[in-house]
Amino acid sequence: MSAGSEAPSAAITVVLPDGQSHELPGGATGADLAASLGRRAAKDALIAVADGEQLDLNRPLPDGASVSLVFPSSDDGLEVLRHSTAHVLAQAVLRLYPGATFSIGPPIADGFYYDFDLGVDEVGRPRTFSDDDLEAIEAEMRAIVAARQPFIRAEVDRAAADELFAQHPYKIEILDGEADDPTSGPQGGVITTYRNTDEFVDLCRGPHVPDTGRLGHFKLMRVAGAYWRGDENRQMLQRIYGTAWGSAGELAAHLERLEEAAKRDHRRLVTELDLLSFPPELGGGLAVWHPKGSVIRKIMEDYSRDRHEAGGYEFVYTPHLAHARLFETSGHLDFYAEGMYPPMEMDNGAYYPKPMNCPMHCLIFGQRQRSYRELPLRLFELGTVYRYERSGTLHGLMRIRGFTQDDSHLYMAPEHLGDEIERLLDFVLSVFGAFGFEDFTFKLSTQDPDKFVGTDEGWDRATAALREALDRRGHDYVEAEGEAAFYGPKIDIDVLDAIGRSWQLSTIQLDFNLPERFDLRYTGADGELHRPIMIHRALFGAIERFFGVMVEHYGGAFPPWLSPVQAVVLGVRADHDAFASEVVAQLGEAGFRAEMVPADDPLGARIRRAKLEKVPYVLVVGDDDVAAGTVGVNPRGQPVRRDVPLGEFVAKLADVVERKAADVSSAAAAAGG
Repeated sequence: MSAGSEAPSAAITVVLPDGQSHELPGGATGADLAASLGRRAAKDALIAVADGEQLDLNRPLPDGASVSLVFPSSDDGLEVLRHSTAHVLAQAVLRLYPGATFSIGPPIADGFYYDFDLGVDEVGRPRTFSDDDLEAIEAEMRAIVAARQPFIRAEVDRAAADELFAQHPYKIEILDGEADDPTSGPQGGVITTYRNTDEFVDLCRGPHVPDTGRLGHFKLMRVAGAYWRGDENRQMLQRIYGTAWGSAGELAAHLERLEEAAKRDHRRLVTELDLLSFPPELGGGLAVWHPKGSVIRKIMEDYSRDRHEAGGYEFVYTPHLAHARLFETSGHLDFYAEGMYPPMEMDNGAYYPKPMNCPMHCLIFGQRQRSYRELPLRLFELGTVYRYERSGTLHGLMRIRGFTQDDSHLYMAPEHLGDEIERLLDFVLSVFGAFGFEDFTFKLSTQDPDKFVGTDEGWDRATAALREALDRRGHDYVEAEGEAAFYGPKIDIDVLDAIGRSWQLSTIQLDFNLPERFDLRYTGADGELHRPIMIHRALFGAIERFFGVMVEHYGGAFPPWLSPVQAVVLGVRADHDAFASEVVAQLGEAGFRAEMVPADDPLGARIRRAKLEKVPYVLVVGDDDVAAGTVGVNPRGQPVRRDVPLGEFVAKLADVVERKAADVSSAAAAAGG
């Protein structure tokens, strides 16, 4: 060995996901591992994961570690792509807007965002982005991508970090540990930065893609305002949202989904279809239901009442507000006060609008001594509740301040628990199926160790009962650790709509705690007093939210049994209006919802209007129809039929509606309700 040369490092061995050992030269990096596995891996790998720790591809791998590579097609890969694209967004904005500063820019579902402070203009007004600015920012981002700038990681001390971010006060605040987002701050005393150029460096844990050339399948979507740290008393920042994907095809498919979602947006459709509205005079998050929307809502509520009556539930009614002591007993003032409206001070104390129905149902159970023979006792109410949501979080019917739940609380002995949960699972799925939802996902939410009432033993028993019911019914589910409400674990059931979006609707929640807080007891077969177990359960969840999801699921084109107007009858000319009115009358006598539109406008315009209103059947009558007692049938999405005898159409419509009713009845029978 010649003087001055160094001995090669000893080889290292890593364990791949298939369990096979893989030898690499000493000091090998994730990039070296990818290259050793083939050209495709070398081209596509984004980061490495060694013993659970995510690493940039240029970082050495530990000897003996279990190592995997992360690719764009995976969830972790998309997160890395989106996080790296957020850095490119920040770099582009700081280039284009001298004097601007930045705060945080995390990956989120389907994309990313970054928050900026653009300073003030010459007269002291805060500068803001507009949607028109996004094109120029995106062009600058693409120039950065084309430059293939490397993401260079460095560990620095606090003095160096203070110097690097001296012009960026939000980064200094993060370094001081004052930010709410712990993933943005120093970890274990180590401060890491990522630099792309001499001009741009960001405070970040990483990891990132090797260079900006790995990015490119992105689009900036919109601009919004966002308070720093979510505090309305702090600085209003400018947030830019974007989306990023692993391929051009995935990006195009996502944008197509967004376009379809925009067409289905219930906030637009409920106005266009005259279903309901949100008058500003009411205040944010409160709706009034118009006659057509009320028809659908009544169908939903009647269906719910019928199903609950058949399922052995007893109907109750409770007031809209209650004395503070009720919510002190229930624990809501300790654990849920931020979601409640402020109290109304009265001559005999403070009263709150109710955020939930459960405390009042507990009062009903506790009004007299109960026997085990009465159990399970299933109380049902279409109860309106009021919850304070910040104005920035309101979203049509999906996030609203006053809403009605098809709310039930079930009280039972321990021996009833397993069967009752399984029965509820079947009940929920049959209701969803009746309204056109067939794809479901299940989530089991477990105890938040910092926010709960009751004992660990009670929580363990409740969680085990829910888990066993899901297993016995064969439902796949994910566990969400720490996401339960303060009084018990729960099963959340989401539905997938027509374009594949997931909506959380129903909840089955066990509660060993409220029965204790309200000192609820029943006399058992042994003559002793026992504490009941309680289940909180809503099927629709909130009537308003379920309705909004249905509007988007159907794109406003409700099936005939749910449509507020099932048929519109149009005369070709004004002299056909009398016969059109007779057709409407006969449809009404048969139990159907029909309207006649007078021939004040051309027929084509009236047909187009009816189709825009998404009416299932448009019936047109002319001279021949008046003479023969027929109608021309223009079904939504189907070919037109001429000269259809009115009786035949009535029978056809009855068959469509009754077949749906039969499907609903079958689902109910299968669910035992």
